[in-house]
Amino acid sequence: MISLAGRDILHSWGKYVFTGVGLGLLIGVTLSMAGIYRGMVDDAKALLGNSGADLWVVQRDTLGPYAEPSTLHDDAWRGILGMPGVAEAGNVTYLTMQALHGGHDVRVMVVGFEPGHPGEPVSLIAGRPLTRSHYEAIADINSGFELGDRIRIRRHEYAVVGLTRRMVSSSGDPMVFIPLKDAQEAQFLKDNDAVLNDRARTAANPGLNRPGIPGLLEAITESQSANHNVNAVLVRIAPGWDDEEVASGIRRWKRLQAYTRSQMEDILIAKLIATSARQIGMFLVILAIVSAAIVSFIIYTMTLGKIREIAVLKLIGTRDRTIAGMILQESLGLGLVGFVIGKIAATLWAPHFPKYVLLETGDTLRGFVAVMVICALASIIAIRAALRVDPATAIGG
Repeated sequence: MISLAGRDILHSWGKYVFTGVGLGLLIGVTLSMAGIYRGMVDDAKALLGNSGADLWVVQRDTLGPYAEPSTLHDDAWRGILGMPGVAEAGNVTYLTMQALHGGHDVRVMVVGFEPGHPGEPVSLIAGRPLTRSHYEAIADINSGFELGDRIRIRRHEYAVVGLTRRMVSSSGDPMVFIPLKDAQEAQFLKDNDAVLNDRARTAANPGLNRPGIPGLLEAITESQSANHNVNAVLVRIAPGWDDEEVASGIRRWKRLQAYTRSQMEDILIAKLIATSARQIGMFLVILAIVSAAIVSFIIYTMTLGKIREIAVLKLIGTRDRTIAGMILQESLGLGLVGFVIGKIAATLWAPHFPKYVLLETGDTLRGFVAVMVICALASIIAIRAALRVDPATAIGG
């Protein structure tokens, strides 16, 4: 039976190989789609792990700071730091934007942090930490920035003094870390024209510019231009404390929302990337159907091309089981060739994707089993056609 399948493949090896290459490219795309989803999940987990936090304290009734906007006063961390079980607390801001570099835009997540507090970069692969309170930055290496480069963020330029690796947002955008005060200005401060317009509206409001009350207008104008907001407070829990217990205390007494790491993972994975996951799932189903159709068509046409040979086999007493096994082996061999080519292709082109592609061994094994099952099912039509062949066909013409 093995020799029959091998001889038949050698007889039409050109069609067999080209079909295997085409099927392999489809399998490579399928593995890459699964790798894109795994990469999205890994980016979300990397974001949480790199923050160095055990709890995320955000605006009440929001899913912030990654899935929804969140705004807190920047003095909220003091009250949180006094809660039982809290070891450290630090303000952070997050802003996804286009940063100007070398005449072109680079999409990054700008992170404002306080050195020595949760939220700072966990490790550097080159350069040094921030030592100045303004106009220095640490960038992820995937952003394309190098030490000494200057990045323009809103009104100011920042010198890159350090580089990190795998510091990305949940959507895979590389991070750029700058001092908290600079990040607050970049995120919340209005442009000059908007500031002038707001001042003019305030001056024209009789309730805010009352005659006989000197300094009122100046005080109101100063309060409007000052910025004291952050997106979240990151918390590290003291040893021996349960994270949910500490989070419950913050929710109850500080009237803020606090999420544990498992809850934040659920927000990022089950909510933020859920739509993308369903879309990738639909592509995987479509690719599986297309692959099955291709294998079915090729094996079926190969079977029809050797009707006379199958009739001769039946005439000399070859059992149906042997003929069916020959066709099944050809189909499984086609799947094996296609899978090997697809795995090689996916491995080669994965590093060139703009976002992280994670090819896991488990997905590869499941993909191999799925390909073999699809090829086995795809051979059923050809087997049925072969078993219906009349042995008299070998004599009749």
